Amino acid sequence: MDPLETVGKVSKPFGRKGELIVNLYDTFPEEFDTEEPFFASFDALAVPLFIEKFERRGRSSALVTFADFDTEERAAELVGRTLALRTVAEETEDDAIYMEDLVGFSVSFDDHPLRGKITAYIDSEQNPLFEITADGREILIPATDEMVSALDIEAREITFSLPQGLLDLYL
Repeated sequence: MDPLETVGKVSKPFGRKGELIVNLYDTFPEEFDTEEPFFASFDALAVPLFIEKFERRGRSSALVTFADFDTEERAAELVGRTLALRTVAEETEDDAIYMEDLVGFSVSFDDHPLRGKITAYIDSEQNPLFEITADGREILIPATDEMVSALDIEAREITFSLPQGLLDLYL
């Protein structure tokens, strides 16, 4: 399960149908999916609170109604509780693999014994290409995920599965 980050605190009831005023902390995300629940601690357990209504009130507060807390009495149980959201560990740039990162990888092909090395990545919006040098020849292969049949990052090896006849254009 993803970790939880505290993003607010229920400050007081507002109205008679379970509405609550929530103070939002600086950690509250700019983009927020109301389909995802808040979590509040009850007896040291993180209990999901599903949102029925969420209206921002300025930058640091919101009017919120939670499912199953639709009366003044039920909503009062939440006053004073901190609220958390599930956070997703973001991928860092070091973890992501981009096409240009494959320059220098050894190349093999599923249906051909030819071997080579990616010598360049040609970044074009319409047709990005890998430049591969094999047996003294320059070969251009579309740089798409569909062409890659195997990728071993640690061994720096990539295997391509090309449409029939594409490699023959260079041989």
